[in-house]
Amino acid sequence: MNRLHIDSITKYFGEKKILQDIYLGCNIGQIVGLLGRNGSGKSTLLKIIFGVLDSETQFIRDNGKILKSLANRKKLISYLPQEPFLPRKKKVKDLILLFCNKENAGVLLTLDLISPFLNEKPETLSVGEQRLIEALLIIYSEADFILLDEPFQSLSPKMVGELRKIISLQSKNKGFIISDHYYQDVLAISTFIYLLSNGHLKPIQDLKELQQYSYLPQSI
Repeated sequence: MNRLHIDSITKYFGEKKILQDIYLGCNIGQIVGLLGRNGSGKSTLLKIIFGVLDSETQFIRDNGKILKSLANRKKLISYLPQEPFLPRKKKVKDLILLFCNKENAGVLLTLDLISPFLNEKPETLSVGEQRLIEALLIIYSEADFILLDEPFQSLSPKMVGELRKIISLQSKNKGFIISDHYYQDVLAISTFIYLLSNGHLKPIQDLKELQQYSYLPQSI
């Protein structure tokens, strides 16, 4: 089974230790939810996994192949950052052809969720509409593993619901690691849940554990 193995990740910013000996695994067919408070290091962890941020220590491999650089991870891992990244003056239909292979582009070009925006440019879209386009382009990339940082940010409830369905459907052939403050939506589609707290990653079995670690209030 195709598995992304992430181990021994330690990261400092100055003298502050953000991540300590992080271990995380994700198989094709799994959706791994990554929860944590602001500043806990979730985005930092995803950037390290993708290869755009260095760490003091890390061991990442796929099917026995050690991935030492961003170049090793191309076409294997795709990453949705929190920050907008689309060229603002290109039409959405042209961006689809730019980001996706022919097969996946064909799917996106006929997707009802995206069809109203095909002739629009990111500069004319709302923040939520642009976020939806960004998420779909990453999800429908060629990569086996998809890292999504705040994919539901600024989306309408209807868009969130549709995007959840797409992620669940695409997880049949891909592995997902998702971080979002809309924890209910992460919990609803995740195969496994982890909480990042005080630099350590803790596997979570139910909501009571999230309360015990003070991620959720006791009244939930």
